[in-house]
Amino acid sequence: MDGQRIGYIRVSTFDQNTDRQLERLVLDKVFTDKASGKDTRRPELDALMQFAREGDTIVIHSMDRLARNLDDLRQIVRTLTGRGIKIQFIKESLTFTGEDSPMATLLLSVMGAFAEFERALIRERQLEGIALAKQRGAYKGRKPKLTPDQIADLKARIKAGEKKTRVAGELGISRETLYQYLRTEG
Repeated sequence: MDGQRIGYIRVSTFDQNTDRQLERLVLDKVFTDKASGKDTRRPELDALMQFAREGDTIVIHSMDRLARNLDDLRQIVRTLTGRGIKIQFIKESLTFTGEDSPMATLLLSVMGAFAEFERALIRERQLEGIALAKQRGAYKGRKPKLTPDQIADLKARIKAGEKKTRVAGELGISRETLYQYLRTEG
């Protein structure tokens, strides 16, 4: 029994165009993430992992769209193929089934390593650009998530014994960001 053909698209920013990745392909369902590939915490990837069933084929434009980290790429491919799901990468002309040849496994590792290397280069250029902008005085860092009044309120609520998770959720910040605000003076 043939399963569904499911597309997965990932772009890094909201203004990037997703159309070119799987254009002209007949697919039963498509999941699209607008998020970095630096890790696997992506809502549509999670939904895809839950949705796909044995016999399905997941179609992806290229390996770097699935993951920019070799370990993540291998883990995702292993998890899905272990459940009887095929993964087809269009750009690389590779399909993984779980019963892959040593050559296919090598190609996955090599191509995945290139994706990881490219991600490292992007990060390095980003840090260089930030350093140059700081030297020129043009880089101010991220805009604070909370106003000074919200920070004072946050500190007062925590001091009064409210749960940090609840306060962070109500303010729309992570717990780590809450802890950063708690560490600041004032």
